[in-house]
Amino acid sequence: MKIIFLDIDGVFNSDLWNSRHKKEIESGILIDEKKIKLLSNLIKSTEAKIVLHSGWRFWFDKNTLLPVRKESVILSEMFKNNGIEIYDFTPDLTTEEIKKNKNFSIVKADEILLWLKTHMNIASWIVIDDLDLNNHAISERQIRPDKKYGITENDILKAEKLFK
Repeated sequence: MKIIFLDIDGVFNSDLWNSRHKKEIESGILIDEKKIKLLSNLIKSTEAKIVLHSGWRFWFDKNTLLPVRKESVILSEMFKNNGIEIYDFTPDLTTEEIKKNKNFSIVKADEILLWLKTHMNIASWIVIDDLDLNNHAISERQIRPDKKYGITENDILKAEKLFK
């Protein structure tokens, strides 16, 4: 099985998109669907499964994988319309201090590595996240979109190469 550990903010939205879509953001649409289509192409070419490691995972019921907030409902609909399913979520290792300071990147690498440790049937994996996760093993398998633009076709090509 191939896995994509997926972040949302800075990947499917960007500084440029956010500045141009104030009305959509006000109505709960926080995602650029054009970026979702890029991910869909990657999934089709690699048959990879999505493990959400974004803070957005807290906007889903961890048992049913169903969205529980308006924003995550919209994301789920965009995923479904593009043939994407969420397979799983990484575990939550955040502390109250991390939540207070919104410094989630401190534990993201550990959450990914813990998930991998508890799932033995993984043939290959990558991480798509705009943040530096401060871990060499992760950075070798990471696609880091520029948060100014979000994920690009170039990032998708790099991801496909990492799966080969």
